[in-house]
Amino acid sequence: MSSHKTESESSTRMGRVYLIGAGPGDPGLLTLRAKACLEACDVVVYDRLVSPEVLALAPISAERFYVGKEAHHHPVPQPEIEEQLVNLALAGRVVARLKGGDPFVYGRGAEEAEVLVSHGVPFEVVPGVSSVIAAPAYAGIPLTHRLLASGFHVVTGHECLHSLGTPWQLLAESTQTLVILMGIGHLAEISEALLRYGRHPETPVALIRWGTTPRQQTLIGTLETIAQQSAEAKFQAPAVIVVGEVVRLHREIGWFTPEEAYV
Repeated sequence: MSSHKTESESSTRMGRVYLIGAGPGDPGLLTLRAKACLEACDVVVYDRLVSPEVLALAPISAERFYVGKEAHHHPVPQPEIEEQLVNLALAGRVVARLKGGDPFVYGRGAEEAEVLVSHGVPFEVVPGVSSVIAAPAYAGIPLTHRLLASGFHVVTGHECLHSLGTPWQLLAESTQTLVILMGIGHLAEISEALLRYGRHPETPVALIRWGTTPRQQTLIGTLETIAQQSAEAKFQAPAVIVVGEVVRLHREIGWFTPEEAYV
């Protein structure tokens, strides 16, 4: 019997969705599994912070759909993205859903997975290197250090500071490293909240913009000064905020030269 499927059979087979973490920007940090899934897809649905080098790994013949979001600007609403993933899979397509960083770290990957499950769509989660750890590492800032911090907290700065979602008092009282994503637009409020709840004004703070890429910029200050420094430097998203004593190591072990990136 021939192994070739008829056009009718092919059109009815179920596709698959790969929820892929595209990493923090440097294409060299993409995982081998992510590369393999990208090369096997025939459709790519990708977000704003996916690097062109990573996107180029998909076959030339693969359709590409941009669904990126920015603050206060969501041209494709999340429900429409989820519907598109389902419809593509039901049409038999192999979909690479590319997300910056890791799909399960502030990437809404779990929400998309829930929708896929509800429609019986096969999927796979491909973890990625998150900017939570990669951006500080490229700035010479370890999140833990035997003498400085035994752990770290990760929160989003996108939420309202007065909501119950983020325990600012506990974070201010902690001596562990604090990493804040999507918080650059609320930097003054975040600094004020941490100071109000008792974090020391001289606590070192780093802002890392476009981490791991040739466009990387790092701004160092303190909890008391960083908001003004950021405003004067016109520091904008995407950026990772790191608060804690480990920031002091930046000048000692900073190693990354953006001009020599990807060599």
